[in-house]
Amino acid sequence: MRLASVSIDLDEIHHYYAIHGLSEPARGEHGVYDAALTRAEAWARSLDLPLTLFAIGRDLARPESARSLAALARAGHEIGNHTLSHRYDLTLRDRGEIEREVEAGSDAIRQATGVRPSGFRAPGYLMSDELADVLVAQGYAYDSSVFPSPAYYAAKAAKLLSLRLRGRTSRSVRGSASVLLAPCRPYRLGRPYWRAGAGLLELPVQVTPGTRLPYIGTSLVLLGVDGARVLTRTLVGEPFVNLELHGIDFLGADDGLEPLFEHQPDAKLSLSRKLAALSGAVELLKQVGYGFVRLDEAARAVA
Repeated sequence: MRLASVSIDLDEIHHYYAIHGLSEPARGEHGVYDAALTRAEAWARSLDLPLTLFAIGRDLARPESARSLAALARAGHEIGNHTLSHRYDLTLRDRGEIEREVEAGSDAIRQATGVRPSGFRAPGYLMSDELADVLVAQGYAYDSSVFPSPAYYAAKAAKLLSLRLRGRTSRSVRGSASVLLAPCRPYRLGRPYWRAGAGLLELPVQVTPGTRLPYIGTSLVLLGVDGARVLTRTLVGEPFVNLELHGIDFLGADDGLEPLFEHQPDAKLSLSRKLAALSGAVELLKQVGYGFVRLDEAARAVA
């Protein structure tokens, strides 16, 4: 059986404001944990999907958020580490700070759920050799950060340039274009990390074969249900499909996202459109024989 996984990065709304150089949100600041997480769990249950949820440790200082995450862990979903504070410039920091961000994020997750995470995803998909070394030293079973999509990389670079020309500062970081040379199927990290080697297992964020278009939640919801199914068909035959979503994919236009409308087309979409597109993609993969597992299970299967 071919395998597929669905993971969700639980970036709260203020991270999107930071990307676009906006001030802190006036409302809906906890929308991911207060609304999106419940909807994501219900969506996954309706499709019989196990999820991997990448949590930011600092968000779990809020008791309500910690309780919501713990409930999903008890329900059998995997909780992965998305660092303590989601610093987009993590790979530019010194070794000590990288270690603290990874370890403190893990500690916060363990305190909330009782389980220490075995999987990691870097903020902004930005990996480095030093970060990989830290993950190995701290005992991680896999990483899922490498995103070798030229289209995504170009869109991010264009966005950062646009903000700079308008005198606005984004906390996002472009990163090295070398990542575009990385394998698009699971591999062991080499030296540098974008080459195959014998190091930590990498489960890259999904791209389409050949064209390496981004196969993530943002792409699917913008395409709509028909377009999402067309894009999904390009992946049929891949041994493993790693679909990465974000909490905001489970928030609709009426969930207090108005300040983001100008900057993120997906923020303007209705929740029903988003869910229909995501469901269409998953249902097609199931129809052609993919079995869905958590990322830690996928890591054991492909290791």
